[in-house]
Amino acid sequence: MRAWDAPASVTLPGQAALPRIFDTSAGEIVQVQEDKAASLYVCGITPYDATHMGHASTYVAFDLLHRAWLDAGVPVTYVQNVTDVDDPLLERATATNVDWRELAEDQTELFRTDMKALNVIPPAHYVGVVESIEWLFPLIEDLLRRGLAYRVPGFTDEQGVVHPDGDVYLDLKAVRELPANAEGYSWEPGEVCHLSRDEMLEIFAERGGDPNRAGKRDALDPLLWRVEREGEPSWDTGELGAGRPGWHIECTMIARRFVDGSLTVQAGGNDLTFPHHDLGAGHSWAVSARPHAKHYAHTGMVGLYGHKMSKSRGNTIEIRMSADQTAKLIKKAKTDSQRTITYDPSERPEVSNLLMLASLCNGRDPRQLAEEIGDGGAGKLKALVTEAINDYFAPIRQRREELAANEDYLLQVLHAGNDKANQVASETLDNVRKAMKMDY
Repeated sequence: MRAWDAPASVTLPGQAALPRIFDTSAGEIVQVQEDKAASLYVCGITPYDATHMGHASTYVAFDLLHRAWLDAGVPVTYVQNVTDVDDPLLERATATNVDWRELAEDQTELFRTDMKALNVIPPAHYVGVVESIEWLFPLIEDLLRRGLAYRVPGFTDEQGVVHPDGDVYLDLKAVRELPANAEGYSWEPGEVCHLSRDEMLEIFAERGGDPNRAGKRDALDPLLWRVEREGEPSWDTGELGAGRPGWHIECTMIARRFVDGSLTVQAGGNDLTFPHHDLGAGHSWAVSARPHAKHYAHTGMVGLYGHKMSKSRGNTIEIRMSADQTAKLIKKAKTDSQRTITYDPSERPEVSNLLMLASLCNGRDPRQLAEEIGDGGAGKLKALVTEAINDYFAPIRQRREELAANEDYLLQVLHAGNDKANQVASETLDNVRKAMKMDY
């Protein structure tokens, strides 16, 4: 998959020290000991809606890590995926009566434009899930043959929906019982997130897991292969049968495909700590008998209206929005009845979210911002937040408009899309010929 154009490089005199990061797995700030070459995997978007401030915060943060390595003279293999087939994407395509492939490509192109406007260095490998399926499914077949995965019988749910036989799940108990490797490493659930089993079960259900699925050996066993359902895209892969891969196996195996050995840093938003990165490490261990990554780094969540900013909640500030649209969104934000503004995330989450939004944009401490507002109330708070966001995004929005108005750039994008469409059509025709034994 095509990424986006790289920004102009800037060379600074001298050489920086190796970067330090907060490692979620270690629970502390660590020195990243990679002086010859580093590898970075940042989990990418599910392209069903526009890029928002939460996305921008994550990708700009890890762009900084990427640049810190380069400034230290360390070459970086940077990999990022695009989850271009997934339930939220399919649901949005159905709701808007748009082909899911068209929706995915349109929103991915918007993301490329936003990353270019933010001057983010593109990954060396920008990989869609759809293009990875052909080399992903043999790994799942191997897990089945080795007794590390299993199929579950079908069932009819409470809404009367029939789920067919054959979904494949990773057997966490079997994976935990694998012998340690030569370096003494073996995988355990919780090594990244450090949560109790009860905490894992609660979060698992909230973040795409299915702990109550009938036939599973363990409620936390993650889906590897979802067999074909009527009306859903699927790929016929031989032993597994028609279907599509589960979420966690996609990212871990894309990383494994492009990086030889353990990743230096596995990165993403902190909502991916569990189950995605924690159980993803188990997938990697089961397939390759090595740690998935040496370090895990996560960004905090950007919030609005007292909740994490997310497309599903509809509380996102999008990069493409105008200053007036942003002001209207902030004006609707909930606060509380207290006139004096203080930063207290546990007791005053709505007010604290707004202060943190301003802090992310203007670089000032949210406590100092609260003191500055004092007893100015919600009106002064919202005015400050709106000004901070619009000041931060002004040059980015201007650059985005310039890119959109650049006819040569638009033609380049169209030509690249046409080339990709021709490539997919040719590959599809080759597969049809092979299936019909019409090779010539």
